Amino acid sequence: MERPDKTEHAAFYSKYIDLVPETDVLAAMAVQLDDALALWRSVPEAQGDVCHPPYTWTVKQVIGHLTDGERIFGYRALRFARGDATPLPGFEENDYAKSGGYERLALADVVSEFEAVRRSSLWLFRNLPEAAWARAGDANGNRISVRALAYILVGHVRHHGGILRKRLAGA
Repeated sequence: MERPDKTEHAAFYSKYIDLVPETDVLAAMAVQLDDALALWRSVPEAQGDVCHPPYTWTVKQVIGHLTDGERIFGYRALRFARGDATPLPGFEENDYAKSGGYERLALADVVSEFEAVRRSSLWLFRNLPEAAWARAGDANGNRISVRALAYILVGHVRHHGGILRKRLAGA
């Protein structure tokens, strides 16, 4: 599969796509899931609600944010892959993270939810017809392709996962 080019997404998403040098984005998605689960399942429950300054989200909120992003970007990919041209709205990530209620959940449950959503994403992308990867639509006022959304999913987890690794290493 070809990597998305700059015309397939808003410039803002380049910071995520650039974190994915692989050409097989599906393999990267699968390996990333295993790596993320290994790390997150090694985090003590007591660290789940910790917010390490200068960051503003707890560990659970970061993982919850990644789950929300996975769902939203996956939904966009589904709509556009199926040829739905209806423009889709954006979302305010800080509102989602703060209102997710993650403090009432066990860290293991937050991690398991991400796992379930990522596995669903893998099924979605694995089963797309070849032509669907190049389809695109409007999300939050910007044109974006299905292919770019797949790369964004991986890059988004790499971005926040890298920050989370640094936070946990210093804890």
